[in-house]
Amino acid sequence: MNKVTTKTLFEKKQKGEKITMLTAYDYTFAKIFDSCSVDILLVGDSLGMVILGYDSTIPVTMDDMEHHVRAVSRGAKYSMVVADMPFLSYHTTIEDAVKNAGRLIRAGAYAVKMEGCDDVYDKIEAVIKAQIPVMGHLGLTPQSVNIFGGYDLRAKEEAEAKKLVEDAKKLEKAGVFAIVLEKVPANVAKQVQESVKVPVIGIGAGPYCDGQVLVCYDMLGMYEDFKPKFVKRYAEVGNIIKDAVTRYIEEVKKGEFPGKEHSY
Repeated sequence: MNKVTTKTLFEKKQKGEKITMLTAYDYTFAKIFDSCSVDILLVGDSLGMVILGYDSTIPVTMDDMEHHVRAVSRGAKYSMVVADMPFLSYHTTIEDAVKNAGRLIRAGAYAVKMEGCDDVYDKIEAVIKAQIPVMGHLGLTPQSVNIFGGYDLRAKEEAEAKKLVEDAKKLEKAGVFAIVLEKVPANVAKQVQESVKVPVIGIGAGPYCDGQVLVCYDMLGMYEDFKPKFVKRYAEVGNIIKDAVTRYIEEVKKGEFPGKEHSY
């Protein structure tokens, strides 16, 4: 199969084919997801919580992101690799935004994801003008958690819902190739999906989006610190790992491992 590109995603929306997206943070997971033909692998700044143990995405640095992008890109042959621009990597100057986006592309990403609209619109435009594909992100934007005061549902009120649709149109005009829509009412997501020609990928945004994304550790049952309503667990890998580790400890203590078949 040919590698997924922005053109691939646009054609999927035109044909009504759903787009699949999962987060990935290392080579092994990326290789497994890629072999399953996941369309997009997002090297998310969610690594701050599920990999590095922070309580938000705010502390994640460009060095963190580069490190994980390199690992994921080595495992992706089919999937498009998109990298989150971390907090303050594009909020200061246009020059910083372009430079930092370029670092992630050089590390192996195909595109970058940037949160927000009006406050960072000029930076999004500049990154795209630098020939770097940008995925937008509206609704709940985790890098703004301290402004929002939490991770509550967004666009519940009519005025905010209307602004969300307007922002999506603005991002499309700026040239983004797709928009992630996080934690908004399903009917509002439907309005956004119908208002733009670019693919809209939902996370906690209902069934009407052109695609879906989940944090891989959430959908595999490996992250216990926080479980949003929108997460469906497709496996309880965390429990499987605990069982395996427990058996390993028991066998080592009893002298059952390693056995003859594991010895030279």
